Amino acid sequence: MTSSVHVGLIGVGMMGHGIAQSLLRQGHRLSYLDHPGNQPCDDLQAAGATPLETPRDVASAAELVILCVTGTPQVESVLFDPQGVLEGLKPEQIVVDCSTAIPSSTQAIEARVREAGGRFVDAAMTRTPKEAAEGRLNLIVGADKALFDELTPLFSAFAEHITHGGPVGAGHTLKLLHNFVSLGFTAVLAEASAASQRAGIDNSVLLEVLGNGGGGGVVLERLRPYLVDADPSGFRFSLSNSLKDVGYYHSMSKDLGASRQMGQAVHQLYADIVAEGNGKRLLPELISLLADASTQRRD
Repeated sequence: MTSSVHVGLIGVGMMGHGIAQSLLRQGHRLSYLDHPGNQPCDDLQAAGATPLETPRDVASAAELVILCVTGTPQVESVLFDPQGVLEGLKPEQIVVDCSTAIPSSTQAIEARVREAGGRFVDAAMTRTPKEAAEGRLNLIVGADKALFDELTPLFSAFAEHITHGGPVGAGHTLKLLHNFVSLGFTAVLAEASAASQRAGIDNSVLLEVLGNGGGGGVVLERLRPYLVDADPSGFRFSLSNSLKDVGYYHSMSKDLGASRQMGQAVHQLYADIVAEGNGKRLLPELISLLADASTQRRD
């Protein structure tokens, strides 16, 4: 793959916008789908990016297409609906799916893209919009080794850790495993923090004890600003997206016949919280929701 690639981006949300900034900063050309769910794109257009009306237009204009949408239904829609990517797909063109998706659907999607003459890669992301804009995401890639090697220079424009997970579907499998661990840790720490508050313990003391012991780590540090200053921006991920991801993990573990006792408990916690109308709230706010006596649901 050449040093400058014309990338078509579908999904310019918080993560996609950061990816777009990083691609442009590294000298790549960019076209993107104009969509009401995008973040403001004036800065991207000022840097030379071109908005286009349909996914088909994006595929037709670009050398390679990156999808950065919410999940499996959205991936299927932008690829397969009328005016979708497949209608504009060129022979051997690569579609990179950076969303979070169910691995069994990823494999079925890859088969349809391959039948249409294209190539498909799942390149799931971890980290936050801040790292996306800095070009410091983690990518977990499902692809054959030759295609992974071909794409690594482009991925380096927006990621600092790039892991070859295995064949197509491995990227999304590992992402769901990662997110279950991250969101599971968050649920445990939020419940412990809520209990601590109800016991009258100062948050700074709890943070010191956890940080010096078995509770220390990335998740605690992302929750720290909320426990110190009620600032939820350290973990800018909504509770509805959290429910989606643990739901995908639950489906995957069921498909695998794997143990899912912890997964069921974590999924139920997020499902209950979202059902109470809290889906748009950010993940650290789970602490306050659990500490509020009105949200206590079972002994």
